[in-house]
Amino acid sequence: MRVERPATVDAAGLHGRLEELVARYDVPGASVAVLAGGQVATAAAGLLNLDTGVAATADSLFQIGSITKLYTATLVMQLVDEGRIDLDAPAVTYLPELKLADPEVTAAVTVRHLLSHTSGIAGDHFPDLGRGDDVVARYVASCAELGQTLPLGATTSYCNSGFVIAGRIVELLTGQSWDDALASRLVAPLGVSRTFTQPEDVLRFRSALGHMEQDGELRPVSQWTLPRACGPAGLICATAADVVAFARTYLDAGRTPAGVQLLSPESVAAMLEPRAALPDTYTMGSHFGLGWAAFDGVRPRVYGHNGGTVGQASFLRVVPGADVAIALLTNGGHAADLFDGLVRPLLEEVAGVATPPPLEPPSVATHVALDPHAGVYERHGQRIEVERRGAGLTARLVNTGPLADVFPDPVELELVAVRPGLFATRQPGERAWNAMVFQRLEDGTPCVHFALRATPKIAES
Repeated sequence: MRVERPATVDAAGLHGRLEELVARYDVPGASVAVLAGGQVATAAAGLLNLDTGVAATADSLFQIGSITKLYTATLVMQLVDEGRIDLDAPAVTYLPELKLADPEVTAAVTVRHLLSHTSGIAGDHFPDLGRGDDVVARYVASCAELGQTLPLGATTSYCNSGFVIAGRIVELLTGQSWDDALASRLVAPLGVSRTFTQPEDVLRFRSALGHMEQDGELRPVSQWTLPRACGPAGLICATAADVVAFARTYLDAGRTPAGVQLLSPESVAAMLEPRAALPDTYTMGSHFGLGWAAFDGVRPRVYGHNGGTVGQASFLRVVPGADVAIALLTNGGHAADLFDGLVRPLLEEVAGVATPPPLEPPSVATHVALDPHAGVYERHGQRIEVERRGAGLTARLVNTGPLADVFPDPVELELVAVRPGLFATRQPGERAWNAMVFQRLEDGTPCVHFALRATPKIAES
């Protein structure tokens, strides 16, 4: 379905809206780019760093976090176009060095599993392996002790490690580091000038620092970003306009505005096809394709991805049926509320898309079974302790591993029943509600889906 080509967005009006919403939702700084009617409008508001007072501008770089996964998936699909990768071949076909804790998974996990978050591999593996060009190779070596959160193909569970493994495949087949492959195979053909992976490049320009709440006050973070080894999963820094330039190729059958065929139309269609269903349809779509998340149930269909690093959050939405793309980059505060207040209305105005409303608890209490959900759920990087308290449930989130140093304090969440298996909750101080979904896998294993991750139950309460 294709809608009539929309009018362009007024940049001055966009700036006014962004400025008002940044102030309303306590976001230090933000940048937005909107492609509509064949033209790109940009705006920025707020500050890049509350300590330095440097203003955010449209040409400022933000960390786009996991939107990076779309770039890594594109690199893989270029190699598919070249006949060098079969998505349904085991990853070890191209990456003989791959060894996981489960030898059967090592032998069977495919490239498609990696790109669709269905590998079941423990996904939040963030070792700091230094800054050498061999960090992605060393990351893959460190996966030898990385176990399964869930059986291969059992359900979707967000997997950063799968994309780093995919990035290593890109390295071996191109003979370049992932950073260099990104620069030569994507950034250069796109003709963009402010998309980087290394801090020494980013810091030549205005760049955002993340902010997190500490002792009730929003403050700049002390850790700029995640370790370089995690690059293929989430370390690109870019302007909002550069992100939209990348996304635009998916509106134009893989072709850049300069006429370069970055990706075949067949690969574009394959990446956007909704395949792996998400039990939590509120956080980032209803399905994963290959890299891209699809927001089914609306027409024309919306695709996108979110990103989060240390104190920064990013959002990308594209509507191929309307030739629309919107990128919003932020550096702290109530970013999800800013997204709801800015991007959702813009999608309706320029693409004719009425997106489903954000999750909220019912106005009248819903009575559902609670006791079956109580217990301890654990995966690599996090433990979730769900317990019955009075007439409700609470969930205590405890980070483990390297993330415990970045987010050290356990978080306690109240769960509000929406319907059987679905609960609404929100982080302390946040306004936006998040979904927590309880599910039993086909083999009977109970698990909880939160923040796109599936975590199996290891003990009853």
